[in-house]
Amino acid sequence: MAEVLAAGAPLARARAAAILVHGRGASAEDILTLAEEFGQDDFAYLAPQAPGNSWYPYSFLAPQEQNEPHLSNALARIGATLDYVAREGFTSERVALIGFSQGGCLALEYVARNAKRYGAVAGLSAGLIGPPGTPRDDPGSFAGTPVFLGCSDVDSHVPLARVHESRDVLTRMGAAVTERIYPGMGHTVNADEIAHVAKLLAGIATLK
Repeated sequence: MAEVLAAGAPLARARAAAILVHGRGASAEDILTLAEEFGQDDFAYLAPQAPGNSWYPYSFLAPQEQNEPHLSNALARIGATLDYVAREGFTSERVALIGFSQGGCLALEYVARNAKRYGAVAGLSAGLIGPPGTPRDDPGSFAGTPVFLGCSDVDSHVPLARVHESRDVLTRMGAAVTERIYPGMGHTVNADEIAHVAKLLAGIATLK
């Protein structure tokens, strides 16, 4: 498998797994710094690395064909990482998918195209991929998967309307979505978002 960095508990003795997806211009190593902040010592954290530190070249709001084949390759990387943890014995109910910025958009788009019961999903400063008016008729159900969406109301990269649209699409597909909008925040991750994600992870860790 292509480069994937790991932190936290080894898969062989972890209670659950979290896949962290970094943003444009960042790295797997960067996003793995969140693992310590989430405070779940019995989680295995895995972070795939994007080629050239970018999952796709243009805005997530651009026509999807402009971002190909990079977008399809990036979605396949997420799928391959999920397949890897599945082979290690982790069902999707014991796996969280968490992404920031471009990585958050990728995480949300992946689960929308592959809806089922996940342990948790978090899109931080992110939304579903595609220009306005992109059809959202993917099949499947999230079966109550808890999803957290956090974003500024004035994010320079992510329009607030797209966050709301993503909330509505995922809710319609059966996710239990919590949306938090932070007035005047920059394009970053704040302590409240970390606390929300940590709570979601703690819920997965208690599953029998």
